[in-house]
Amino acid sequence: MSADTLFPKLDIPATIAAGPGPGNTDARVLAAFSGAGLADHMHGDVLRGMVECKLMLRRIWGTDNIHTFGVAGTGWSGLDVMFSAVMPGDKVVVFTNGTFSGIDGLTVRMKAATAEELAANPLDPRPASVVIVDIPHGQSVTGEIVETALAQHKPKWAAMAHWETGSGRINDIAGFSAACERHDVMGLVDAVSSLGVEDFRIDDFPGVHGWASCPQKGICCLPLTYAPVSFTDRYIETLRATGTRSFVHHPILEARHWGIIDGKDVDKGTYHRTHSAYAVAAFHEALRITLQQGVANRAKDYAYHEAALRRAVEALGCEVTSNMTSLVVLNLPGDLRGREMELVQNCRARNFGIWPTLSAPVQVRIGILNLLSRAAVTDIVTRFAEAIRELGGAGDEATALAALDAHYDNALAAE
Repeated sequence: MSADTLFPKLDIPATIAAGPGPGNTDARVLAAFSGAGLADHMHGDVLRGMVECKLMLRRIWGTDNIHTFGVAGTGWSGLDVMFSAVMPGDKVVVFTNGTFSGIDGLTVRMKAATAEELAANPLDPRPASVVIVDIPHGQSVTGEIVETALAQHKPKWAAMAHWETGSGRINDIAGFSAACERHDVMGLVDAVSSLGVEDFRIDDFPGVHGWASCPQKGICCLPLTYAPVSFTDRYIETLRATGTRSFVHHPILEARHWGIIDGKDVDKGTYHRTHSAYAVAAFHEALRITLQQGVANRAKDYAYHEAALRRAVEALGCEVTSNMTSLVVLNLPGDLRGREMELVQNCRARNFGIWPTLSAPVQVRIGILNLLSRAAVTDIVTRFAEAIRELGGAGDEATALAALDAHYDNALAAE
């Protein structure tokens, strides 16, 4: 192929995203994205949309925090903004129980490392000021674990993922917040997988001073729009006192882009950040959908449909080890153990996007982000049962569908 060869048009088929995320973007969000006029990013309607996004985010987060806004990019961008307050030499305790909280731990180690510590191991620094409390895969971080670690180490910051999609475990956010309060520690929480799925208000957890989420999971927006973040006044004052080495992802400067200056909302932002009117329109519509449905109602729907999926895959002989409501993490039946990657690749080849876990032990992850209907879950179960059968498993599709129908029919009868 020569250097001047023109590649054919890229056509990506319609697929079902039945993994831990990104989720299935709502058709209304896609329409808002594609239907936005080619307005410049300082157009009055774009600026009005940003103000409304900021106000809607405060309602969805359940907070009075003025410093609540969106960071351009995915969840990684939001997390980087939140962790930017961690400075070299800061004492931090990080609780990890899976792939993504583990990456949060790496981020913190990079932020907290001194110049000498970073130079010694640039890609995997081991700063003396950071303590990693590693909980085994498949287990949750409990309030007791947090209390013990904070009492022992007395850090400035503590960090934890609310929902860990690497292992499908929900961690004890109430216990984490309470321990942070008792020991005067500023908590930082990765809420990438819980915002828009679980019914919670961040102001109910005063020990947590920084929160970061993403647009591509519970908010069900395009991945490259805005990652929601929220910071307390104490977090911002701490940042003002210490500064941060980040310019691009500086929480105070990013807030100015959203018209938040000196702890107050103003008419328009003053920090220049070129952005997309298309992204603003899509994000705005995704937030409207969330509020129209209601966070509490969405949480109930996720729990309802996850219970159905769990019941069906267990009928196929799988063992579920997760306790999230947007994701089922499972062990395959004994005769298929060790063939998880083969099964996942077979499913992806059929435009059915399920995932393996990204660390040992290898398990299978099936998600229902924005797939909250009986028809959608039935489709997932049918596809998964077929994949198991093609691999030579003994699971019976009819038994799985019967378990699914029993769940839904019993729920209807109860109404």
